[in-house]
Amino acid sequence: MAIDPKNRASRRPHCRLIGYARVSTDGQTTQAQEMELRAAGCDSIVEEHGSGASRARPALSKLLREIGAGDTLVVVRLDRLARSVSHLLEVIEDLTAKSAHFSSLRDPIDTTTPQGMFSLQVLGAVAQLERALISERTKAGIRAAKAKGRLPGNPGVRERRPEALATMTAAQKAAYGARIQATVDQWLPTVRRMRPDHTWDDIARVLKQRGLDWTPERLRRAVKWLVAKHLADSGLLKKSPPRLPEDRLMTLVAGIHASNPSLTLREIAGQLERLHERTPRGGSNWAPSSVKNLIDRARRTGLIESEQDVAATAH
Repeated sequence: MAIDPKNRASRRPHCRLIGYARVSTDGQTTQAQEMELRAAGCDSIVEEHGSGASRARPALSKLLREIGAGDTLVVVRLDRLARSVSHLLEVIEDLTAKSAHFSSLRDPIDTTTPQGMFSLQVLGAVAQLERALISERTKAGIRAAKAKGRLPGNPGVRERRPEALATMTAAQKAAYGARIQATVDQWLPTVRRMRPDHTWDDIARVLKQRGLDWTPERLRRAVKWLVAKHLADSGLLKKSPPRLPEDRLMTLVAGIHASNPSLTLREIAGQLERLHERTPRGGSNWAPSSVKNLIDRARRTGLIESEQDVAATAH
């Protein structure tokens, strides 16, 4: 029997309930989910627009980074959060590492209760069984094919036939292009702002702070594909100018600020000291004014987006 979300929320009066509502396209609305989450007592709700088949969820990644100990991430249904059982378990593992909890209003999953943890353990066992069955079926199919004198895979590709190889290459390129275009709105604006003044390493670091997992080489390759398809300006691929030490510090500070705009100048200074970063003058003690100078420079160069311009104030 489903648990009344109001009763479920009331059992944790001292916890902060954070709702997560997702729809697949920009044309859809999260209003219905928000109503249920509000009724369950959620203090705030994070909205996301993105396909359930993709793990590129910047809003969810930011939520998981910022959620606090004792807080509970709440969804209306499991499919609003995860695209598979393994993905769900990964998210819950991240929450557990931060002493946070998870609850689904329409499913018997609530990691603050013994019954909910049991259901989660059952899901984990099912996921492990699914992986084992898929692996075994694959191995059995290969063994059966070999017994009949057939080898696994495409015969044309295996025999290196030109037409088969051309077809496979075209399919791979089409799939790659589809993946790039599906996420381009999430990262290309940042690339356009930062290139060619900043290196691919700098841009990948900033994107990672926003929950987007790119390596410098994958990012450069994706932009090169867009340029080849006339979907991006070729100037993005120009060689970056030599970078001064202060430019690296500016990029680092901009990344810290972008990941959490509410941090004060003094808190950013503390992070830099814990990272053993030297000040622009070579010192080890960071002053809020030095951080502010780097943030101001990052704003002038477009490294920090205007919508993230929440002024950090020193305490």
